[in-house]
Amino acid sequence: MLSACLPDEASSQQLKFTTSDSCDRIKDEFQFLQAQYHSLKLECDKLASEKSEMQRHYIMYYEMSYGLNIEMHKQAEIVKRLNGICAQVLPYLSQEHQQQVLAAIERAKQVTPPEMNSIIRQQLQAHQLSQLQGLALPMTPLPLGLSQPSLPAVTTSSGLFSLSSLLASQAQLAKEEKASREGVDSHREEDGDKSD
Repeated sequence: MLSACLPDEASSQQLKFTTSDSCDRIKDEFQFLQAQYHSLKLECDKLASEKSEMQRHYIMYYEMSYGLNIEMHKQAEIVKRLNGICAQVLPYLSQEHQQQVLAAIERAKQVTPPEMNSIIRQQLQAHQLSQLQGLALPMTPLPLGLSQPSLPAVTTSSGLFSLSSLLASQAQLAKEEKASREGVDSHREEDGDKSD
């Protein structure tokens, strides 16, 4: 009878041990899965913020592209009208002047990439200078031996961000010019009202 009791007690201890062991394993697995879930949630949040940032950039580039497209059509129309004016005025010039003007027009049509880089660089420098003057910062000359920092040429390797910053600065300049023109126009209207 005593020997019959001993196996039952041993089996119940073994059952308790395996149950406790199983609970510990389940707890460890749950903690592991919880940690994995937490890291995946963090990664998902990071991807969501990156997605919203990419969408913001996409909208910004789309707006710049749309603005550039309109500007390109506007410039093409201006060129067409100026060509018409040149064609109308050209017959009134002497033969010698006509040849010079035709040669100058042909030269003006041939714009090379280095020239475009130079034009863009000049516009950017002019914009930066106007911003500095707007802030009323004193322009001190550089010490001897130091030269003005040059701007890098715009190449395909400089990427979209340099182009976007250039375009954004030009758009800001255009907005400022428009606002200043509207301010001048409103002052003229007020002056006109006073004189009446």
